[in-house]
Amino acid sequence: MEEQRICSMCGCVLDDDEHTEIDNELICDSCAEEHTVQCDHCGETIWRNDAIADEQTTLCSCCFDDHYRRCDCCGRILHEDDILWSRDYPYCSSCYDRIENEIEDYSYKPDPIFYGDGSRYFGVELEIDGAGKYDESAARIKKQTNIRCEHIYCKSDGSLDDGFEIVTHPMTLEYHMTCMYWEDILREAIHMGYRSHMTNTCGLHVHVNRDAFGDTPEEQEKVVERILFFTELHWNELFTFSRRSPHSMNRWAARYGIEKTGKQILDKAKKGNVGRYAAVNLCNYSTIEFRLFRGTLKLNTLYATLQLVNKICDAALYMSEEEIAQQSWRDFVMTITEPELLQYLKERQLYINEEIETEDDI
Repeated sequence: MEEQRICSMCGCVLDDDEHTEIDNELICDSCAEEHTVQCDHCGETIWRNDAIADEQTTLCSCCFDDHYRRCDCCGRILHEDDILWSRDYPYCSSCYDRIENEIEDYSYKPDPIFYGDGSRYFGVELEIDGAGKYDESAARIKKQTNIRCEHIYCKSDGSLDDGFEIVTHPMTLEYHMTCMYWEDILREAIHMGYRSHMTNTCGLHVHVNRDAFGDTPEEQEKVVERILFFTELHWNELFTFSRRSPHSMNRWAARYGIEKTGKQILDKAKKGNVGRYAAVNLCNYSTIEFRLFRGTLKLNTLYATLQLVNKICDAALYMSEEEIAQQSWRDFVMTITEPELLQYLKERQLYINEEIETEDDI
């Protein structure tokens, strides 16, 4: 008596002409329809889970490796005859055309898109240098963010030797910390050879919306006075925090100088000739810009910088000038609970001189 053949998937008895053989296994036509596909290139039947596919193309791994690539921007599968190459990266025709203008002019300023729920928003400008001012590189940076949301754009910057500036739309601190793709962006920049801290050119600038400080220009100006007062009062600690050299600080983020009151510092700022190259730049109508900080591709340093700016804004918003004057740096850092900021303060020996092991900035 002839031995019955059984489907290896469902266990049913197979008819002579109603089965498929794959990888030395016999399966019924119903299981074959559910669990297998055909390679569009060679026609071989393969397991659906082993296939490499997009919406238009299904391939076995051998055919994909030998004759196909994915577009580096959109992920579409491309035959080798259809690939457009740019600096060793494969693109489809539509993505290739688009990446030619990924780095905007320095003056480019789109309408802001606000991310997160809150009243205080932070816009980050992160300069990277040393691996080329290439549209393809900017496209790879932008690819790291959610393609359904316009989180960032890239701009030229004349202060950089061989790089560009990554600029975010305004985001709440929580959004930066939990939803923004910073880890992926920084990792990709490092992978491509860019540096930020390890240059003499790069800064990390943080914009804060003025209307977070009050409903009227007069209310907002009072808070700005206290921000300037805090910055000048704790200049030595903030200089250490910044990682900048004295020359770099004077060139790109000069101080206004300590005075008895924040109003006197603000008056000096309005009359001075520092312009936008100030530690706290007041030249923008809708934001103030913290320019103190050296650039970084280290995630914890980036988070700590945003958290420090937020804490300075809190102090200026909720404390009087007299209270700020009476609060020592030690008292200020003792109010901090954010783990990233605490870690960084300890690395820079700004937290009760507590020393810990640290990794170099990038």
